Amino acid sequence: MTREAVGSGRLSVIMPLFHLADEVEANLVSTLNLYREHGVPVELIPVDDGSEDGTAEILARLKCDEIKPVVCPENGGKGAALRAGFAASTGEYVLLLDGDLDINPKQTPYFFEAMLKGGLDIVCGSKRHPKSAVQYPWHRRLVSWIYFTLVRIFVGVKVTDTQTGMKLFKRETLAAALDLMLVKKYAFDLELLSIAASRGAKIGEAPVTIRFGTKFGALKANTVFEMAKDSLAVFYRLKILKYYDKAMRLKPIGKPPLVSIVIACPDKSWMLEECIKGIEKQTYRNFETIVLPDSETGKVRPAEKRNLGIKRAKGEIVAFIDDDAYPDAHWLEYAVRYFSEESIGAVGGPGVTPPGDSGMARLGGRVYANPLVAGGYRYRYVAGGVRRDVDDYPSCNLFVRKSILDKIGGYRTDFWPGEDTLLCKDIIDSGARIVYDPWVVVYHHRRALFGAHLRQLGRYAFHRGYFVKRFPSNSLHFSYFVPTLFVAGLLGIWWLWPLYLFYLCIVLATSFSFNPATWLVTAAGVAATHVCYGVKFAQGLCAGKAPCEFIGKDHANGNGN
Repeated sequence: MTREAVGSGRLSVIMPLFHLADEVEANLVSTLNLYREHGVPVELIPVDDGSEDGTAEILARLKCDEIKPVVCPENGGKGAALRAGFAASTGEYVLLLDGDLDINPKQTPYFFEAMLKGGLDIVCGSKRHPKSAVQYPWHRRLVSWIYFTLVRIFVGVKVTDTQTGMKLFKRETLAAALDLMLVKKYAFDLELLSIAASRGAKIGEAPVTIRFGTKFGALKANTVFEMAKDSLAVFYRLKILKYYDKAMRLKPIGKPPLVSIVIACPDKSWMLEECIKGIEKQTYRNFETIVLPDSETGKVRPAEKRNLGIKRAKGEIVAFIDDDAYPDAHWLEYAVRYFSEESIGAVGGPGVTPPGDSGMARLGGRVYANPLVAGGYRYRYVAGGVRRDVDDYPSCNLFVRKSILDKIGGYRTDFWPGEDTLLCKDIIDSGARIVYDPWVVVYHHRRALFGAHLRQLGRYAFHRGYFVKRFPSNSLHFSYFVPTLFVAGLLGIWWLWPLYLFYLCIVLATSFSFNPATWLVTAAGVAATHVCYGVKFAQGLCAGKAPCEFIGKDHANGNGN
């Protein structure tokens, strides 16, 4: 059945892997031999999702015409792994198969049988199929049943099991759904199937045999929490926002444009080396890199360095990244496709806190991502949210058409920080759009709590307050005034202590962590951030001019200072 369905084409088998060094070689070899034995033209695409146990090294050794490894430098989740694997695939049919082989690929014919007989676009393995043989603990069965019931009620996907790790797709169906997918980790299956169903795809099920043995341990509270959060987000986008119906669908890019990557930096550093290594791993290969250290440019502000980079750039698109950030392997690939749309002049994406940052630096990132701190701009700090048009985006992760940069004269050089806010103002004033995409990810090192974090934040707040008066078009937003109003309340309305108690409860709720120390330090960081921002914003609002500051004074280093 499988051989006849694939015909003269090829079956692409995408296999997400995480910390499977002990079994990955045996699993790949046995899977490949199985398909060879039955004459099925196949390409296995194992995707190492940021493993740290040597999985990537084993995959490099196994690479051949039928095994095409993909290595993700950071752990992004199965949704991100599927998208990365699909980009490397060529088959008319795509099979998603967990790399641990808890579900044996011998069951592939059942999936093709269901697809061909039912005229289906997607076939999901289901633990609840009448012919399935599944051995797993009762508490897992209970949680699975509760989740399935909620999915049927609130999301309406008509399958009995969204989470089993074996699914067969027609290529065009998967491509259309992936283009709109936002979830990277826990509920990516639900989102993928929801998108496909909303676009008219026919979805069916096939039986599976699963023997989990001792690997299926206790549910972690954090996993349940994240799964619930992601699932609620899918429901909100699908049923409330109607996001998947309205989201922009991009045209093919055509001839890949040259991208000029510009990095303004004080000097050589381990962070700059990390950034360059990340650029070298890009899946999109048509780029040049322009590094601008003080030794070459002199001690000038970042805006002046970037303008020098713009003059040297040969590309149609200029990508700006800070030297204390490094890009995801698909950074260029996911951003460049937007420039097929003529109305789009710039593209930005999240700057996520790297997992390798120091403890206090990670807490600084956690404070920035807190809803009470980031507000409606939380999408800048976490790899989530929806595609959207924005009017202001930082230069740590920003792509701009070269023609627009030439037209507006690049960056203004009389401000730091804030030069990127003015650049975005000029881009919008030129009639172009700035688009945010949650998949265009860089990992941006944070300043440690509390000193370095608050110094950096204070500079941002002062310039934002100053820009509210001078350049209100993309700075005059009520949310920027809230911390100052809060500080004014602390100073002048002491008898409103019940409101302060309520504020404390909200801070504690939004800062929650299962680690008590992380929870309390984050909460303290949120409160300190509000006070610092409120005071410095008010100073900027009252200032006659902005001070000239220099980047060398507080550039991030390995300690986040």
